Amino acid sequence: MKKIILLLVCMLSGFMFSHTLNYNKIVLRHWSIQKNNTFIDGSFSKYKNGLVSIEDAQNRIIDVPLQSLSAEDQLYVKKREDAIIAINTSLSTVNKAENVTPFLIKSILIALFLFVFGIYIFRNIESKKRNYLIPIVSAGIIMTLFSFGKKMLTTTDPNFINSAFIPFIPNVHTSWDSNYFYVESKGIPNHTMMVGISNHGWQQQVPNPQCYIGTNHWSIPLNPIIAATPTLIDNVHFTRGAIALAANGVPIFNYHTNTGVDSYLDGQLDNYGGHCGKGDDYHYHTAPIHLYTLGQTTTNLPCAFALDGFAVYGSVEPNGTAMTTLDTNHGHYGTNGVYHYHGTSTAPYMIGSFVGQVTEDATNQLIPQAAAHPVRNENWGPLAGALITSCVANANNNGYNLSYTLNGTPGYATNFSWSGTTYTFNYVTPSLTTPTNYNGFSQCTVPLANNAFALDNAITLYPNPAKDILQINIGNAVLENDIQNITIYGIKGDLILKTDYFKSTLDIKNLASGTYFVKFQFENAQITKKLLVK
Repeated sequence: MKKIILLLVCMLSGFMFSHTLNYNKIVLRHWSIQKNNTFIDGSFSKYKNGLVSIEDAQNRIIDVPLQSLSAEDQLYVKKREDAIIAINTSLSTVNKAENVTPFLIKSILIALFLFVFGIYIFRNIESKKRNYLIPIVSAGIIMTLFSFGKKMLTTTDPNFINSAFIPFIPNVHTSWDSNYFYVESKGIPNHTMMVGISNHGWQQQVPNPQCYIGTNHWSIPLNPIIAATPTLIDNVHFTRGAIALAANGVPIFNYHTNTGVDSYLDGQLDNYGGHCGKGDDYHYHTAPIHLYTLGQTTTNLPCAFALDGFAVYGSVEPNGTAMTTLDTNHGHYGTNGVYHYHGTSTAPYMIGSFVGQVTEDATNQLIPQAAAHPVRNENWGPLAGALITSCVANANNNGYNLSYTLNGTPGYATNFSWSGTTYTFNYVTPSLTTPTNYNGFSQCTVPLANNAFALDNAITLYPNPAKDILQINIGNAVLENDIQNITIYGIKGDLILKTDYFKSTLDIKNLASGTYFVKFQFENAQITKKLLVK
């Protein structure tokens, strides 16, 4: 009888404490920049790191130092920011309460259970049997508590997420608050697009740069919560919109298309797992593990982030070891106790189910997320027999020329460009060119201000103060290759030293004691660090 009671108690405890893992009217403000005596008409986007982001009527983001604005505008920004903080604080309190309440309840239940169970053991179990039972029960308690702990609210260091996007500056722009990490981009990668799609897979769409800028940015949760049951990604759920964002700013969709087929096996994807949707928006359908093979990032950094807040790696673990066994969600917990996904060459390619809590709207799209803006409204479909041979930017860098053969015959193309809000498409056959104009949005630019801030954080000089040798650490080989030159200037602006490529060590033993400035020149940014020489 005692054995039966013990068995029932153990079964009850397992039942009680175990669980399964698994986004037309715009109001513009007249902003006054006192220092330059200039004005900007636009709407408030965000305030971060001392910079006010203003989105004008052309969807361009302009970053302005808060102190350069008029007193009235500064007060306006402060009120907006206070309101946003109040909303975020309220939401954060609700989220934490939702997680803390079950935690307290379960903690009380566990304490009561252990108390009662302890009394039972010492009153009813013989001393010899107790010696065997106590280690077994202790192991069960530890496993239960460890499993329960995975339900707790977790916080991701935004600097960790930022490290994955830094190699792709200036094509991406990052910022964050207490709830989300934001990424702005145009969704165009630094590799060939469209080539490799099969002769029945091209939907006659083309890669039109999008404005994932300002309030239309990508949002990655900084406080991901493990879901009680993972949300499956299949041919029904999340068939519209992105489920993740590649480190180069390109969205990643469900590998199933909106028709329910495997886009990769159906031949709809190019050599890098991407193609264009009905909005002429380029996106991937598989994990961007090519970012590693192309040398655009390093294997110790994520190649993407799922929109539930967890990182995506390639065939290597973050610590450099080979990928270990994946669970049914296509990921696992790392040695640091944090969950991450892995990209592979076979289905589901990246994420089988969302381990983090997510929200899916009535259109089978994860929210919040950025939106693409189509220019053409024709109902294009597959063009059987078409093989894309090239897709390159035009000479003016304001459009793309996509060439293809049709049933083996060359001379076909879809060439498009933009000027202001007018998009001109030239549909080319071997005997005829048909131009068609469409009205669309003005092309935007990716902000640079915070990119420079991110680069500044990535560069470390040591020792500082230094004496004979100066060590330089960027921590990323891709960024090292992007450096055009490094110069050292004296406090009066006199050039002391220059190197036309990255060097991790600089000989400074001939420098006199004093203050110097080390400048790092990138293609679109210049970072200056102060150096003290003793």
